[in-house]
Amino acid sequence: MSRPKILVLGSGFAGTECAHKLEKKLSIDDAEIRLVTPVNHQLYLPLLPHVASGVLTPQAVAVSLRRMLKRTLVIPGGAIGIDTQTKSVVVRKIDGQEVVERYDYLILTPGSVTRQFNIPGVDKYAVGVKTLAEAAWIRDHVIAQLDLAAVADTDAERESRLQFVVVGGGYAGTETAAYLQRLTTEAVKRYPNLDGSLVKWHLVDIAPRLMPELGEKLGEKALKILRKRGLHVSLGVSVAECTEDTVTLTDGRVLPCRTLIWTAGVAPSPLIATMGAPTNRGRLVVNADLTVPDLPGVFALGDAAAVPDLAKGGDAICPPTAQHAMRQGWAAAENVMSAVRGFPLKDYHHKDLGLVVDLGGLKAVSKPLGIPLSGLPAQIVARGYHIMALRTFAARFRTGAGWLLNSLVGDDFVRTGFQAERAASLRDFEYTDVYLTREEILQRTRGTALVHEAAETPASAA
Repeated sequence: MSRPKILVLGSGFAGTECAHKLEKKLSIDDAEIRLVTPVNHQLYLPLLPHVASGVLTPQAVAVSLRRMLKRTLVIPGGAIGIDTQTKSVVVRKIDGQEVVERYDYLILTPGSVTRQFNIPGVDKYAVGVKTLAEAAWIRDHVIAQLDLAAVADTDAERESRLQFVVVGGGYAGTETAAYLQRLTTEAVKRYPNLDGSLVKWHLVDIAPRLMPELGEKLGEKALKILRKRGLHVSLGVSVAECTEDTVTLTDGRVLPCRTLIWTAGVAPSPLIATMGAPTNRGRLVVNADLTVPDLPGVFALGDAAAVPDLAKGGDAICPPTAQHAMRQGWAAAENVMSAVRGFPLKDYHHKDLGLVVDLGGLKAVSKPLGIPLSGLPAQIVARGYHIMALRTFAARFRTGAGWLLNSLVGDDFVRTGFQAERAASLRDFEYTDVYLTREEILQRTRGTALVHEAAETPASAA
């Protein structure tokens, strides 16, 4: 009897945690585990602002799958279509080749993409903070603006290069604005002909409060810290339009600006739409045990799944956070293991561990287990949590050493040159237009030319 094939789509928190636990719970004779991902690492998203600002190197937050997963076969590519009737997934490998992967159990963790809200210019002139490439591009771009402002021919050009806009007052946007503002504050001191007061960072959010999940008191504390540093925080305001060198806000202000960083929410991966299954605001509807109704063997979790929040009750669904994704990964692994062995499945329950927000330096706010903290105690909790959440010793060591090195010697504010003379947009990094139509999916999965039958024994990772 052949082993059941478990196919995991996505190497985010949910997918890698699920695969990692499946390896521990199932023997090589119990099941074959495959993971489809275009990258060979688990990206620790909460620390991307540290990479964008140069505090950490990209390698520190890219946790090697080859270290985490010992016998899971990693398929280098992305899923671009799913046919649940034939239990098949169309995968486009990183070299462009398309293959069809069959499964007995499918774990859907394709994550999310940046939500754009169809605002004119955002798709062309904004970048997000969801990938390593974006973080590296942002760092090069921000430093390049200082370099170019130092030799600008006109005051108008200089002003547009020295104003930066971050949209989104959640954790990603707030931390990104805080860290990059600290970067430019220190970097501009190396430019004798630039007036540091001309460098302006704007944090914009349509919500009336900053990071409302923190509660009013801690949210106000974070707002006070940012404004004391010189950030211009505008609440109840969004972007109406953007061009190559301007950002127009909904309150009528037109900001000269060549840097628009977009963190105003996320949308589920477009892969979900290829399935034709019921969704809740774009997220795949799932049962409390993480199974997808009427689709045998299919589990969905993480940002792309509307997982019922049993702790809150009612119609509440779990928010798309790393904390939930990791725990859902563990729960999904337990349920897949139970399904393989014929045991009953369990519902996903959780206890909130709290929130941490790192504002750089000694500044932070956090709410571990509901206890509000700020300043150094909050920073210790925040960084301690991040260290423990990283899944390998190498990643923990690189991150801790990076923080220490940066605090001791600072930054030289150099550009890598990898992104030189290249404009960028959300589409360049998130590849939202690669997915197949239903007809294209059926053509590939129910034909024979592209069918790839998995080998019985996956290669071990080095």
